[in-house]
Amino acid sequence: MSSESRKERAAAARRATQRARQRERRVRRLLTGAAIGLVVAVLVAVGLVVALDRPDNGAAAQTIPATPLATAQGRTDQPPWSAPSDAGAQVRAAGLPMLGAEGTVEHIHAHLDVIVDGQPVVVPASLGIDESAGQISPLHTHDTTGVLHIESPVQADFSLGQLFTEWQVSLSADQIGGLHAGDGKVLQAYVNGKPATGNPAGIILHAHDEIAVVYGTPTQQADPPSSYAFPAGE
Repeated sequence: MSSESRKERAAAARRATQRARQRERRVRRLLTGAAIGLVVAVLVAVGLVVALDRPDNGAAAQTIPATPLATAQGRTDQPPWSAPSDAGAQVRAAGLPMLGAEGTVEHIHAHLDVIVDGQPVVVPASLGIDESAGQISPLHTHDTTGVLHIESPVQADFSLGQLFTEWQVSLSADQIGGLHAGDGKVLQAYVNGKPATGNPAGIILHAHDEIAVVYGTPTQQADPPSSYAFPAGE
């Protein structure tokens, strides 16, 4: 075989190799593009599902009652009382909607102390919040400080009864949970240190109110909390 023929065959082999590599690169680009398209489609689908599942605050605002719940039906056992397992069900029982995000039209805070036989009872974190669903009531707690957050898409009144219903703890003029007034025990609610009359579930929450629900002997009612040091900006 002449040297010229060998060169031609070597050149043809190189060209064939280059064509094969070009085809391989085109296939890889097509597969990469298809994979990226599939990922984008999945992300878009997931986004649509999340968006569809997340309540619309504008529509939910229409269901916030003009007159808030003034009673609280729930557990009748002894304290402490943990947060309920189904936050959404309790929010609905309180007559309130679950929102896709905190409302911004009304944004105030009040504080709740619950005192039984001279000892504080923890107000649980995440009342009114369903973290797994990403939904939240316009009335809720974030932590165990007792600070009540009202973050609503509309101006409205919110009551202590709604909060206790979200907590799933019964509250009336003579009962909190499984504790009843009588036999030397008194149940009394206070707003900013002053006694409240009637069913404490009907107390309307206002900005920076200090609300205390105290169960115990008359002596243990002597010095209820009258204020709370809210953090700056709350």
